[in-house]
Amino acid sequence: MAKKPTGLGSAKKLKKRRKQFRLVSRTKMKKKVDPLAGSSQAKAIVLEKIQVEAKQPNSAMRKCARVQLVKNGKQITAFMPGDGAQKLINEHDEVIVESIGGKMGRAKGDIPGVRWRVIKVNDQSLNALLRGKLEKARR
Repeated sequence: MAKKPTGLGSAKKLKKRRKQFRLVSRTKMKKKVDPLAGSSQAKAIVLEKIQVEAKQPNSAMRKCARVQLVKNGKQITAFMPGDGAQKLINEHDEVIVESIGGKMGRAKGDIPGVRWRVIKVNDQSLNALLRGKLEKARR
């Protein structure tokens, strides 16, 4: 391998070199392994409601839902945020999930292995349903 260029005018060449040797493309790899395939949100159908035990030192049962994505049939676990959210989400409901937003796309907080959260139930905002601003639509 050639020696790195040094000197005052070498910045352009160093930038080009860095670009060339960087990991091929992180975005391509992310799309390959990410169940949402690079998109920010996705529709899913609730298969079952589960409880995930929080990591140490916390002791709680976090309410989650096992959902199947409509776009590719992959199953993921999504967190149901808010007090009483599990009462509003039933099996076979259509939900929209998004990333929780932990570091580097990983799980956030004390919920192990859960990277997504539910934001809408049957095209109604979960937040509005929890606050009582909307009634849950009958399907």
